[in-house]
This record gives sequence, structure tokens and C-alpha cells, in this order.
Amino acid sequence: MSIKYIHREHLDEDKYNECIENSIQSNSYAFSWYLDIVCDNWDVLVQDDYKAVMPIPWRKKYGIKYVHQPLWVLQLGIFSKGNFTQSDFISVVQKRFRFIELRLNFKNLLDTDSLYFIEKQFQELKLTVGYDKIKKAYKSDRKKDLKRAEKYELRIEWGGSSSELITLFQNNVGKRTPEIKQQDYQNLETLINFCLMDDYGELCFAYQGETLVAAAFFLKHQETATILCSSTDFSNRKNGANTFLIDQAIQRYLNTYQTFNFGGSTIQSIANYFVSFGAKTYEYPLMKVNRLPFLMKLFKH
Repeated sequence: MSIKYIHREHLDEDKYNECIENSIQSNSYAFSWYLDIVCDNWDVLVQDDYKAVMPIPWRKKYGIKYVHQPLWVLQLGIFSKGNFTQSDFISVVQKRFRFIELRLNFKNLLDTDSLYFIEKQFQELKLTVGYDKIKKAYKSDRKKDLKRAEKYELRIEWGGSSSELITLFQNNVGKRTPEIKQQDYQNLETLINFCLMDDYGELCFAYQGETLVAAAFFLKHQETATILCSSTDFSNRKNGANTFLIDQAIQRYLNTYQTFNFGGSTIQSIANYFVSFGAKTYEYPLMKVNRLPFLMKLFKH
């Protein structure tokens, strides 16, 4: 077995994307078109003839290249069509980079003996049990939200403009997350528009009268629908809009997909909200390495 470091410009895109599509760990974030949109730079570790791959997003600061988790990418890591040795890939990354922050995927193992791995969480709901059973498992607060949505006569529209979602997000969630830069929003708009064009995703909007009160973009891949980006109008939150939108999405996707992925959060209040839909919590590893010289320990991206 050999693992090679392949620069993006030398990548065999067809073989790479075929590996991602048919891998045990397959997800949307690792495809070349997705990473081209959201990454400043990325290269790939390739085992043999694309039997297993590990995309490596990176940036450079103070002349130092470092592995950086781009926004709008929930999980990366190693993707394989068969057996692979995770430690071999990790060893190559650690030899090439002295600073690493990278989310692997939930089918990559958490190395509990390593100082370089941190357990992160995400939430998923199985759709195969049918809507009646799913709704019955909603916690009481979610059921109250749905009654509020009915009282305020909220309505859903599928399709529309990516800029509407991004504007709502910027004016609400964005004000609490100043680390999201204008370029990140531009990347998101490009990504959504690309996905809409090829039916890799879908926009959903919730309205109270003519007022937009919630919006979300869902990625669609194989058997899973995932919330990639969503926001409510923080000044208008007593109408149950976010719960209403998610409930409508669950109903829409349960006949086509087996899993509804909430995108995940380690923030307990958000995780609890997702769990209140009956979702289960799963773990995935975050790889975090800082072997920079002492004076560079404050290195940030």
C-alpha cells in the first residue's frame, strides 16, 4: 500500500470523485466541485489507484501552510471503497503539516489514545419509520411550536433565491458569528446556486403573511438530506417558525431519503433542540494538532 500526496492541479478528478461517490463514508462535502468552491486551497492523499482518498484543505499564513476546516464543510476525513489503515493517512498529514484542524467523518474512528483527536457530535433522524411515529416522538416543546405555527398561519415555499436565505442569515445568525467573512457568504451563494442547478440541494422558506421568518438550504446526497445552512428572524421567534420549517422538510424527505441530518452541534442547547425532534446523537473525530514553535502557539487562521 502506498499513499501519495497529490496536488489539486494533478488530481485525476474522475477517479477521485468516483471514489467519493462509491466510498463507505460518502458525503457531499468531499466532491471536487464542492471543495473547489469553499476552499482557498486543497490537495489529496491518495492510496494506490484512488482506492482511498483524504482531501486536505489548507491555507498559508506567515509563510506556513496549515490544514484548515473550511466553512460549509461539516465532515471530511478518509473516504474508501474498501479496507484502509487510518493511522497511515494521519501519519502522512502530521508529517507534512505542523498545524492541523480538520473534522474527519463519523465512519472514521476516534483514536482515544491520541492527544490529537477530540470527540465532536452531530444529530440524525431516521426517516424510515414513517411520519406518524416520528411526530409522536417529538418533545412537547416541538409540538407546541407546531401549534403556534398553525395559529400564526405560517406557510412554506420550496425554491427561491439563495440571496434571500443569506440575507436572513447575515442579519440574524451572522451578527452573532462575526468570524464569518464576506468571502464565506460569497462561497455559500456560489455553492447553493451550483447545487440548485444540478439538484444537489433545495431551498425552503417559511412565511408569516408576506414576512420571511425562517429559511434553510438542504443538501441531498444518496440516502441523506442535510441542513447545511438555516436561520430564523430573531425578532419574530414566538411563531414556531424553525420547528415548522424542519417538520415540513422531514415530511418532504421521508419518502425519498432514509436519514435527516441536522448538521450537528456541540453547543448543548442546539444539540438538545435537534434531539427534541427524536434525533440521535453520533460522534465524529476532530483532528487538532499544533506543533508550531513556542512563539507561534498563538497562531490563528
